[in-house]
Amino acid sequence: MQNGIIDRFEGDLAVIELEQSTIDIPREKLPKNANVGDQIIIDGDHITLDVENTKKIREEIDALAKDLFEE
Repeated sequence: MQNGIIDRFEGDLAVIELEQSTIDIPREKLPKNANVGDQIIIDGDHITLDVENTKKIREEIDALAKDLFEE
């Protein structure tokens, strides 16, 4: 089992960031509602969204951005 982040889409492929590398996965193998920045769990041929971690990371990024642009 591996955790990854959807970095971007290139045509029919999703570029997934892993800890030390990236892999390409056919977009059709991802859940239909997958978006750039989503955390995913890869378990063999089964890929699921990690909704809880995605939400947590997005909240952390929003907080950092707010601090950065706060006057």
